[in-house]
Amino acid sequence: MENLPHQVVIENVLQCKMRGKVAYQSQFPATVGLNLTYVKPYNDPSGKGYQRPTDMKRVDDFAMYLSKGDDSLFTPILLNAAGMWEFSAYDTNRPMYGRLLCKSKASLMDGQHRIGGIKRYIDETNSEINIPFMAFHFLDEDEEIRLFDTINTKAKGISSSLSRYLKRESDELSWMATELLTINGSPFIHLGSITGKRSKGRHITLQNLYRVLKYFFKEANVSHLTKHEKVEIAIRYFNLIRENYPNEWMNYKEFKLTHIVCLDALAMAGSKLLLHSRKENSKHIDYDKFTRSVKQLRKIDWSTEGPLKYLKGISGSKTLAVELFDMMYLD
Repeated sequence: MENLPHQVVIENVLQCKMRGKVAYQSQFPATVGLNLTYVKPYNDPSGKGYQRPTDMKRVDDFAMYLSKGDDSLFTPILLNAAGMWEFSAYDTNRPMYGRLLCKSKASLMDGQHRIGGIKRYIDETNSEINIPFMAFHFLDEDEEIRLFDTINTKAKGISSSLSRYLKRESDELSWMATELLTINGSPFIHLGSITGKRSKGRHITLQNLYRVLKYFFKEANVSHLTKHEKVEIAIRYFNLIRENYPNEWMNYKEFKLTHIVCLDALAMAGSKLLLHSRKENSKHIDYDKFTRSVKQLRKIDWSTEGPLKYLKGISGSKTLAVELFDMMYLD
């Protein structure tokens, strides 16, 4: 919650209900709205953030759109007042029409790029513009995240990676994939992107790791393990791969080791290896045998111009996985 230095009043507000939730509809000047809203980034220390970083091209495009004048219509932004905006009717005969008394800023759930474009437009033109809004009186943090996820996955919006991140508390694989990208000791911590946007040095998305983990535990039958134990096994396995090929692991351009087709193959082979590394008459894993097996995986040419040059797709991953398992398996 972000407090305001003084209370802000919004006039000409219509109060309504949506599926049992109280909401308000109106508009405010951009100079007011920019100071009356805030964004919860996906990496907020509270753990309840969800917004992706701003795409400046979309901001610039919207500012350019606004410059077209009266033809540049746009939809209302969506806010969560979190119970800190109080409605006061003008007249008891019209109880749904009045003013809002705003004690704190509202969380901006939908409209981040519109707000960014509006700010740029009014800064550059020294003009004013009204921003239409719809604000829920109160949504708790989990309701807010779910609504954001729904809005941005049913339409063209957030990436599947960010969607997985938002579901990490309710979906085990999403939680484990997030751990692989964020905890110290993971070989993926400096290679991955939570939001799904790749950049130099960060070419593995959270969605990629979600699929890698799905393959890694598919045949292993480790349902008796906790999610923390499963994460430790995955980190152990891929760290052993990295130790075998330290240069190849860090050099995405010249080697295919951390390309998705090869990571999927390693996960598939690792799943079979886990299944064959059980202690005799036990469901527990013989980690010494598992480690020795992975260390067998040496002398592979992972170069982008080598024998794996044309390896692509799920069929390529499956073919490579068979070869990798044969190299690692200790009978």
